Amino acid sequence: MSSPVEAVGPATSDVLVEVDGAVLRLTMNRPGSFNAMSPAMNLALTAEIRGAAVRDDVRLVVLTGAGDAFCAGADISTDDSGVDAIERFDVRAMDAANALVRAIVECPKPVLAAVNGIAAGVGCSVALAADIIVARDSATFLLAFARIGFMPDGGSSATVAAAIGRARAMRMALLAEPLSAQEAYDAGLVTHLAPAASHDDLVATLSRRLVAGAPLAQTATKRAINAATLTGPWGLDPALERERTGQTVLMRTADAGEGMRAFAEGRRPVFRGE
Repeated sequence: MSSPVEAVGPATSDVLVEVDGAVLRLTMNRPGSFNAMSPAMNLALTAEIRGAAVRDDVRLVVLTGAGDAFCAGADISTDDSGVDAIERFDVRAMDAANALVRAIVECPKPVLAAVNGIAAGVGCSVALAADIIVARDSATFLLAFARIGFMPDGGSSATVAAAIGRARAMRMALLAEPLSAQEAYDAGLVTHLAPAASHDDLVATLSRRLVAGAPLAQTATKRAINAATLTGPWGLDPALERERTGQTVLMRTADAGEGMRAFAEGRRPVFRGE
């Protein structure tokens, strides 16, 4: 980009906001926790992406992570007040994640996810909601929900199946098996794959092409493809509602509590169907 990068002060340090030419770059900035999604991060990302929809100076949104991870999922660590995730996880967290995913899908401008490392849980859901997904070859994609007694959310029950089919989606979701970047590319889960040394260059090249594209045509194309793949009874909105209903029930189960405790304690959970 020929114009200088403009740093914009976000509402939270959890997200770095830069405008480079016509590109709005949003960087999840909690590298010490592998960019685990905090409430502040979620709200800031949603506000920035919604704002991009009506900004004349923005033609593309790029979403990435600081350090060696894209986003390791929801932050289920104990918060500063000493309250653990079992006590503070409720439907509001799901509603916030769903709002972010909707903002990405509904944004009239292209959204590019530059996946520089692990994309797990809701981090995987957020990456897969993007229109162009550029994975570094060291990245992994993981629907980790089953490991802690939950079901996929953030629309991933729809976006993953739409991208790679029912069988692969079931494997990712039920077995919580990670897909390497190469496997994700071969399966059609991501659009581009690049070695670490050239990942940023590829993101920059694609960004220039998208910014130079016809914006009205891009909006119409995005809406048409999303309508063909993410609408109807098995589309994104019904999926988000099904996930919300199912996850709300699961949040209050003993298995979910055991799953989160086991995660915090670094051990295998023992699920009892309770």
